[in-house]
Amino acid sequence: RLCELLDNAGRGWRKLAELAGAEKRFKCSAEELEMCSLKVLEPRGSPTQCLLQLLAERDCTLRYLLGCLERMGHEQACRVLSSAVQDMIRITVQPESQVLAEGTQVSLTCCATGPPGLTYQWFCGRREVPGATSPELVIDVAALPGQPEWYICRVNCGATFTFSRWAHVQVEKSSSPSSASGYCPTMVGLQILRQPRQCRLAEGDTLVLECRAIGNPPPQYQWFRNRRPVEGAQAPQLQVKLVTTAERGSYSCRVFNLFHEVWSQEVDVEIGEGPRQTSVTPPQLLCSQAGVSQPVTTPPSPILAATDKVALLIGNMHYLHHKQLQAPMVDVHALGALLHQLNFKVVSLLDLCKAEMQMAVDEFLLLLDKGVYAGLLYYAGHGYENFGNSFMVPIDAPSAYTSEHCLCVQWVLREMQQRRTGLNIFLLDMCRKRNLNDDIIPQVGALEVTANIVFGYATCADAEAYELSQGELSNGIFVTFLKRWLLEDEKITVLLDKVAEDMGTLEITRGRQALELRSNLSERRALTDPIRPPGRDESSARNLQWAKAHVLPESRHLHFDCGVTIQLGFAAEFSNIMIIYTRVVAAPEDITKCEARLTDIPEELDVDLKCTNKESPEEVGSLLAPVWSLGCPSCCLYSRICGLQKLRQELAFTVCLQYRYQGMDDFVEERQRVNVGRPLIAKLNLQ
Repeated sequence: RLCELLDNAGRGWRKLAELAGAEKRFKCSAEELEMCSLKVLEPRGSPTQCLLQLLAERDCTLRYLLGCLERMGHEQACRVLSSAVQDMIRITVQPESQVLAEGTQVSLTCCATGPPGLTYQWFCGRREVPGATSPELVIDVAALPGQPEWYICRVNCGATFTFSRWAHVQVEKSSSPSSASGYCPTMVGLQILRQPRQCRLAEGDTLVLECRAIGNPPPQYQWFRNRRPVEGAQAPQLQVKLVTTAERGSYSCRVFNLFHEVWSQEVDVEIGEGPRQTSVTPPQLLCSQAGVSQPVTTPPSPILAATDKVALLIGNMHYLHHKQLQAPMVDVHALGALLHQLNFKVVSLLDLCKAEMQMAVDEFLLLLDKGVYAGLLYYAGHGYENFGNSFMVPIDAPSAYTSEHCLCVQWVLREMQQRRTGLNIFLLDMCRKRNLNDDIIPQVGALEVTANIVFGYATCADAEAYELSQGELSNGIFVTFLKRWLLEDEKITVLLDKVAEDMGTLEITRGRQALELRSNLSERRALTDPIRPPGRDESSARNLQWAKAHVLPESRHLHFDCGVTIQLGFAAEFSNIMIIYTRVVAAPEDITKCEARLTDIPEELDVDLKCTNKESPEEVGSLLAPVWSLGCPSCCLYSRICGLQKLRQELAFTVCLQYRYQGMDDFVEERQRVNVGRPLIAKLNLQ
């Protein structure tokens, strides 16, 4: 249906390709567009279908496609796709794997939503179960062999269908003397058939703990380590590959259903040769019943949470005395967008001198307090490493720079530790070659043992970090792979391990760049951890001020004496780079041409006059124009204002309106002075 609507329409598949290409990964090359257009020469060829196939191969979502059609203004295509999205079959209740005693029955349930007329068909392996055409499947386990049987349900609506996930049903004989062939789960509630066993492992081994139970309704599981829930561990078997000492501790499993709850016995898992952490369950929590020690059900400790999540992202590109870089702009922007989705307070800054880097870090440190996930300090730019200390190089560093011209990462870490933060993450996307001009060993002071530090280096010691050129844009190798995993609900060290594995698959940098991870993190801290709402005494004016560092001035309308109305709007590229655009929204009929230009911009800001008052976003010198211009109206003049951290006072400039009356050759000029306050990072008054 979409092909019929878009193949020949004026607002057709080419317009869709243009709008979808606003996101770089969906942009089609000229060769691909030509391939689509040539489909009209085939008997049943469709340019639209070819384009949709290209988008599908790049993991384009239906939601993004619908947004593109809405921006096209193609209402009929929007209705078609909206209907298709709504008519998708969604399984709301999945069948659960179960372990049961002999002589009982088991019920598997699969429920789905979607268009009217859904039908169900259950399968055992590849075989259809005769007559099993309802959401519930009842199985007599007496007919099952000893090996587990796998079941799956297909939900159909006409030719459209989807499958549930697999569920396996296993019959076991209970080792408990209380179990008998007449066992009735509705009478007993829940019974654990198999208890986990304590074990001792070496680092790198695989940890496997198992807890099996029977009951009606079917049992559910949640594993705990040191009385804290293990994220994602909701199956009868807990498996952890490549264990480290961070996984040692006391494990137990909570088994529950709608009516009952029981706990497995608590077992110790020892890893490595070093001293093991003592179990956190005190002896008085154990009671004796029939000669068997049973743990008393106690509420677990609260899930790990942050009092706040803060990130400072710095990218240095335009060095005064060193090689210019391309990737930091794209990397900082991509990372900032992802961290916003994780509810981080993000400030992203480009091209800072030494004093500005120091001031930005000082403001960052003021936000940190007990429990705050401070971390994310991400830096992309030139750097080096001497004697185990890492240094970030500002854009004004001299050609033969030393540590006194740079910012020491270990000094920042020491300052963070003094604020008792919950998590400190440093992602350093820079070279780590030795600086032969610097033989000074800086005295940053002793670091504390806090067990909450993670260093992710884009490359190994005494190695370089590379950029990956993709047309006009460049990504650092590190962020190219990091952004694939950043939103995953994983312990941060596990996440970075996956990034390292992915980086190892890139042939062009193999043997030259590899991620290095250093960590002493003892808890399962993740970037996805929730934020615990702070009490009144924990919130501060400084915290609110920092949150405002990405708030833009409000759009406004300027009215001129000649009757012309101008819209003055704003868009943010980074926390210290702002786009200002002007647009004529109303003009008298006798005025044939008019435009509004910005003049008298403060000299301390980094403004290239050749790139101001341009008719298209791409002309202002920003490689990210396709991203920020999506929210801007058409028929505007654009100006890019950089270096807002240098602003010493409120930002004021002049809007110069030039217009011409019908039948006249000369332009007339009117001016208005505008003050927009301190936008974005200028609110922090870094000067």
